[in-house]
Amino acid sequence: MERRETGNLIDLDDDDEFSEFQEAPETSTPPSSALPPHTDPALTSSPRPEPRPSQRSPPPPLSPSTTSSGYGIGSAVWGLLRRISTVDNPPTTPPGVSQLYNSNANSLGMVPGAGGDGINGAFTPPRRTATPRGLPSLDPINLYGYRADTDPDERLLARGVAEEIRTFLPERLKIMEDWRLVYSLYQNGSSLATLYQLCEKYRGVRAGFVLVVRDGKDGIFGAYLTEAPHPAASYYGTGECFLWRASLHAPLPPPPSADTTNLNYRTTTIASSTARAPSGSSSSGADRLTPGAVDPENIKRVPSPVAATQSVRFQTFAYTGANDYCMFCETKFLSVGGGHGGTFGLWLDDSLSRGHSAECDTFLNQPLSEEGEKFDILGVELWVVGAS
Repeated sequence: MERRETGNLIDLDDDDEFSEFQEAPETSTPPSSALPPHTDPALTSSPRPEPRPSQRSPPPPLSPSTTSSGYGIGSAVWGLLRRISTVDNPPTTPPGVSQLYNSNANSLGMVPGAGGDGINGAFTPPRRTATPRGLPSLDPINLYGYRADTDPDERLLARGVAEEIRTFLPERLKIMEDWRLVYSLYQNGSSLATLYQLCEKYRGVRAGFVLVVRDGKDGIFGAYLTEAPHPAASYYGTGECFLWRASLHAPLPPPPSADTTNLNYRTTTIASSTARAPSGSSSSGADRLTPGAVDPENIKRVPSPVAATQSVRFQTFAYTGANDYCMFCETKFLSVGGGHGGTFGLWLDDSLSRGHSAECDTFLNQPLSEEGEKFDILGVELWVVGAS
């Protein structure tokens, strides 16, 4: 771009759109009439040097004769040209994470109509659908270890109580449906040393142990232990231990819809499902009657059987964090929980005939036995969960 000045006007000759603004220095040339007679004007005026394309020198400083108005107009024009060139070629910025996500999701057909990042267009989040199936249900608990000759009354742990205990076990043990009997007072004898001996093979095994005790009033209670009981010089176990107690109430009364008209004559009109007729004798007609039939001899309707259900009241006492007195066992006793003036949450002697239960700081429990803090022991069982 060349600049030629004529008076106070500026003539801009734009050779290149993106060339720099260059201003030539002002030269004062006298008119041809003022020259000497033997002087050639072409020789006296030297031509203006043209700048090389590869080397552009900065514009020379303006002479004092240049007016301030001309300089201001040139600066304004040059600034306008720079601004137009910036608008025509805006700077490009790298795409953001949301733009890349929307472009990929749109190409895969995951998010129809997506393409904005929240600033340049609306951002559409991905559509997620819930899984069609929920968590799998737990299988019923299987109790293994009772001998065939063990009387049902000598089996302390009922299946309903075991399911209640399972609710409070650690998550890794809830899925274990096979519980195995390690020790039973009725099957292995009344000895704490025998209990310790049977637990030796479970030392160091990552499993859980359920202690069940029956007192003189047929109360059922116990503890969950994180390690196999063994004699030690100090306390051991973790905060997953807890104490529990359960109460089995009498069967609920029959519902109003049940036929209880001849309930008192059940024993005379319905044969027991477990009773067998002696050999050589024929069963009577009453033994062959079905529920709801009419006895022609006594002219009485046989009532429908009423299902006997038991209600279980279950209570747990979790670890409070007041101390670390979870388990403490010696050859002369077994104890769970401690503190509060030297009391134990559950304490059993070496002969497994006497026990003690009182409030302790470890579990902040109530006495587990209805007999009081001291009680008689009629049965003890120890079950292992999570070990083959």
